[in-house]
Amino acid sequence: MMFRRRISTAPIALTALALTGALALSACGSGTTGAKTADGKVNVVAAFYPLQYLAEQIGGDHVKVTDLTAPGTEPHDLELTAKQVGAVQDAGAVLYLKGLQPTVDKAVAQSKSKYVVDAAALSPLLDHHLDEGTDGGTPAKGNTGDPHIWLDPTRYATVAKGVGAELAKADPANAAEYQKNTDALVAKLGTLNQSFQTGLKSCTRKSFVTSHAAFGYLADTYGLQQIAINGVDPESEPTPARLAQIQQAAKDSGVTTVFFEALVSPKLADSVAKDLNLKTAVLDPIEGVKAGSPDTYLTIMQQNLSNLRDALGCAS
Repeated sequence: MMFRRRISTAPIALTALALTGALALSACGSGTTGAKTADGKVNVVAAFYPLQYLAEQIGGDHVKVTDLTAPGTEPHDLELTAKQVGAVQDAGAVLYLKGLQPTVDKAVAQSKSKYVVDAAALSPLLDHHLDEGTDGGTPAKGNTGDPHIWLDPTRYATVAKGVGAELAKADPANAAEYQKNTDALVAKLGTLNQSFQTGLKSCTRKSFVTSHAAFGYLADTYGLQQIAINGVDPESEPTPARLAQIQQAAKDSGVTTVFFEALVSPKLADSVAKDLNLKTAVLDPIEGVKAGSPDTYLTIMQQNLSNLRDALGCAS
């Protein structure tokens, strides 16, 4: 210890030693520090819910998963605590999406983990321009494009395969089980994709209005047009000119519903819907799940499909 004044160091040294010992015992008891837990599970740190879900589904009983984004909170503006930074740096495996959460990007850059999954590297991001609707994105520069790749089940399946491969590298003894779990999840995502293809095939309308530009990949994949009030950041404020564009596009497209999301106030969507005499409904970007909710990625996506079908006037 570095002290400039002469003081009695013996009690301090004993106190520090005791504190160090207590911390070490606490770490061992909790089983959450380091690459593996006390019972041999891989400590996996996931940046936010969609990646947590993949880790839990693929890792099963062989992983302990920590989600950096608390349940029910919006991940875009996450600020990590010192404890969370330490968890990232010491994890057995880290799952994140570069460009979505800058503090996570910084912590990952300092991480000692050999096993890191960047979802954006597995499924390259596209730019979905607000003023152009969504008729297919253009490749983003670096990882600065639309991050919501998990809302396209086909892209999400690609990320799932990457997660499974990395967990197998981190824990070779259980590689066969990680592969089995990956295959099972990819099959479920394939069924989900088929449900969207069938459910959105014959619809009266193809355009939908949403409060947050999170559904560009979903729109691309299923031949729809997203008309977003806000950009990729759900907390941004649209300009009066943008609101005028939304109102005109909604009238031209014959939309019946303005969608808002579960974790952000519906105030803006309500205002736009009221101005146009439209209904409101939830279209969930699944950036997080409320604490205690029984919902999962798959159940929320099925509800999204049902709500889209109602709004678009799709055939039974």
